[in-house]
Amino acid sequence: MIAELARALMAVALVSVTCNAHAAHYPVTVRSCNREVTFSRAPTRAVSNDVNLTEMMLRLGLRSSMAGYTGIGGWKTAQPSVRAELNGLPELALRYPSLEMLVASGADLYVAGWNYGMRVGGPVTPATLARFGIAAYELTESCAHVMPRPPASLDDVYSDLRNLGAIFDVEARAHALIAAMQSQVDAISRALGPKIERTRVFVYDSGEDKPFTAAALAMPTALIRAAGGRNVMDDVRQSWTQVSWESVIARNPQAIVIVDYGAVTADQKIRFLTGNPALANVDAIRLRRFIVVPYDAATPGVRNIDAIATIARGLHPALFAPGNALRTEGP
Repeated sequence: MIAELARALMAVALVSVTCNAHAAHYPVTVRSCNREVTFSRAPTRAVSNDVNLTEMMLRLGLRSSMAGYTGIGGWKTAQPSVRAELNGLPELALRYPSLEMLVASGADLYVAGWNYGMRVGGPVTPATLARFGIAAYELTESCAHVMPRPPASLDDVYSDLRNLGAIFDVEARAHALIAAMQSQVDAISRALGPKIERTRVFVYDSGEDKPFTAAALAMPTALIRAAGGRNVMDDVRQSWTQVSWESVIARNPQAIVIVDYGAVTADQKIRFLTGNPALANVDAIRLRRFIVVPYDAATPGVRNIDAIATIARGLHPALFAPGNALRTEGP
């Protein structure tokens, strides 16, 4: 009896210590674009928008803290492995969610971004969500739509992971994930060497009359640089944006990164580009130098390392020949 009582008291003490340690973590304040957001406890009914943000949540082990996700099925962006992990978790909206849907879901946090589930002046914003007691965390790269900021970098992704780690009290997981990503970026950088000749690259997302592309403030610019290239639109101080075909021709890219997602396949995009007479003399078109990157790797997230490796191999194949094989498995 005494032994049983002692074990019970130890169990209570252990629970008490664990709870106190958890409680001591809060309140937590993180920077989200031009706002500071404070959390008194870890969210338990978070909703993430888009595959890149949703996969950040999964990699941090936060599935059990989610009420659902949005914005994947309608864009056809998730890879089979991610869809399998999401099995049983409701997709609350195929594309952008409505304010009413988020309120009805009982969400206590919306993890999204500008043009990643929220639009400037739209119905779902941090301000409109706050009226219903729903916090919002904004994807760092997307802050370019609402405030002045420098060109995109991998530090944006690391900041998002650190902030989510703090919000949910899983900082050790976040730091380990960041360290693994940084290690793989360093390995690619060593393989490229310090004197790499940077290849001119254009990012083609979509559009026929005018191409939709990634400019200086969008993540692919940082991915291309880490892969030994230079985005020919890195002088355009915008994020994802439309440009003219004339500006593409004038910059004469040597390679084109195709963002693969949605109803129009990468092969169809390549056929359009190669069939456009106006582009016939562009080096990338003439040499048929296309690099296909899936959407979830081109947008800010844990698969950015895969994109860097894919682009690096496409731009500098001799450095990544079988004899120089580089191990770049995702984190």
